[in-house]
Amino acid sequence: MTKLILASASPRRKQLLAELGLTFDVMVADVTEHEDPETDPRVMVTHNAALKADWVATRHPDAYVLGADTTVFIDQRVLNKPADLAEARVMLKKLSGRTHTVFTGVALRRVADGLRIDEGVTSEVTFKAFDDAVIDAYFKIVNPLDKAGAYGIQDGRELIVAGWQGSFSNIMGLPMEALKQILARCGLVK
Repeated sequence: MTKLILASASPRRKQLLAELGLTFDVMVADVTEHEDPETDPRVMVTHNAALKADWVATRHPDAYVLGADTTVFIDQRVLNKPADLAEARVMLKKLSGRTHTVFTGVALRRVADGLRIDEGVTSEVTFKAFDDAVIDAYFKIVNPLDKAGAYGIQDGRELIVAGWQGSFSNIMGLPMEALKQILARCGLVK
């Protein structure tokens, strides 16, 4: 049986991948992600996804290894995971009433046959205008500290999100439409 490994600790990515009905293991890559806020977000997420996939793939050369990385981009700056609630609040205030871009890089590797697939997916999210009271209410529902841009679109979105364009699952952290195409090319899904 072909082995698939998700090189991510993200519970959202694990949930999304499980929805494909695939059997897979999870192994968190012991890497330092590139998170310079001045870096082109497309380059950053593609680099980090590849870094994670490559680290796990070298340890499991016969397995297909999937790496992914997601970030939020606005005003020519990357918003990664906030360091604390104060930074999360600043991020949400910056996003309030505006449209931003969500970039996800996806990397699939298999060392045994030299497989290297890298793709990037882009979606746009428009936030409602909101105040500190809404942010407080949102923080009671969602832990913003493990999410790029300090939010997750899957929970509490009625408080902050006006709408989106593109892949909803990409905004969650794993663009399923693109991933299904990648996995189909490798014969892992139909």
